[in-house]
Amino acid sequence: MTKADLVEKVAKEADMTKKDAEKLVEIIFDSIISTLNEGEKIELRGFGSFRVRERNARKGRNPKTGEAVKIPAKRVAYFKPGKDLKDLINK
Repeated sequence: MTKADLVEKVAKEADMTKKDAEKLVEIIFDSIISTLNEGEKIELRGFGSFRVRERNARKGRNPKTGEAVKIPAKRVAYFKPGKDLKDLINK
């Protein structure tokens, strides 16, 4: 499902225009992003949680040349599905 598909589905289900649905989806995504940027976690009961994890710097290899390269430390978004979501998927 793409963002456009999501907007279309929200518009249809909520009986609103696509423009309003797109604005709503943007607000939700922006809220999630800004909350994660602040280092906070987001828990949506029955769905799952979003968190930011720290990855340490490490050494890797360029697969083409085999040359060793340094991979810098970074923060990555992480999603952990909730129990209800897992159960629905594994029915």
